[in-house]
Amino acid sequence: MTTTAPPGTDPRTGPDPHDPAGPRRAGRRRGLGPAGSGLLFVLPFLLLFALFLVWPLVQGLWMSFTDSSLALRDTSFVGFDNYAEAFGDPDVWSSLGNTVFFTLISSVPLVLIALAMALLVHSGIAGQWVWRLAFFAPYLLPVTVVTLIWTWLYQPDLGFANQLLDTLGMEPVGWLSDESVAMWAIAALTVWWTVGFNFLLYLSALQSLPTTFDEAAALDGAGAWRRLWSITLPQLRRTTGLVAMLQVLASLKVFDQIYIMTKGGPNGSTRPVLEYVYDVGFTGYRLGYASAVSYLFFAMVVVVSLVQLRLFRQED
Repeated sequence: MTTTAPPGTDPRTGPDPHDPAGPRRAGRRRGLGPAGSGLLFVLPFLLLFALFLVWPLVQGLWMSFTDSSLALRDTSFVGFDNYAEAFGDPDVWSSLGNTVFFTLISSVPLVLIALAMALLVHSGIAGQWVWRLAFFAPYLLPVTVVTLIWTWLYQPDLGFANQLLDTLGMEPVGWLSDESVAMWAIAALTVWWTVGFNFLLYLSALQSLPTTFDEAAALDGAGAWRRLWSITLPQLRRTTGLVAMLQVLASLKVFDQIYIMTKGGPNGSTRPVLEYVYDVGFTGYRLGYASAVSYLFFAMVVVVSLVQLRLFRQED
């Protein structure tokens, strides 16, 4: 019986090495195609993704329906009791209010100041590398260093902030001990620390803008402010949307600087939701209830993200 070899294949010696289609056909005959080869490359990432992200999410969601505790070995299913308790817990609502307030007072200046800094550098001011280094360098510092520096600045007796107020003839301020001031003080720290990242986003966007519109407007007699408001800022709309979205999400997840500097004080006036979750889960040992609060907050963050995306798409 006579058999016919596939194209590009010698029946005696196998695939022709000079035929570019030969190895692909041989691979398909062995069960490996482009999809199969690609899967082999992404399989290590998929395993790590499932192990360190998907599984903890599923485990945490299940835990939110139980009375899991660090103090008890036995765990029982309680249904939606944890979620019902969270909706009626005044501490949850107060910490959520603190989180929203911090997001408002930090996100707006982080967008506006970053834009002003990028416009200043893009204008061609002398000493470009000095300005870029000065604006971005604080972002490279770890949170412990930043909080240590600003804790010294906020010292009630020897801190620079109160020394400056004393020089101006003003009364000293309890920057981290006054309930009406503490959150503003932490927001100022956050702006100084993280504005460099938004500055880089704006600067890269400015450098990629076409100059033809600006040059044509200048030839028509438009001044610098008119060109800024009518040409530059409209072209930065997408970048502004991206910066605003990233900043809101980052501010909603605030934890480190507040926990290190005030631990939520004074009297819980600066405690965000994530710190409340930490306190309930690892100080109160109620892991199930802490998981329920964290998933409610996660749902709120998802809703905020979707609303922002919808608004930005409508503007586009």
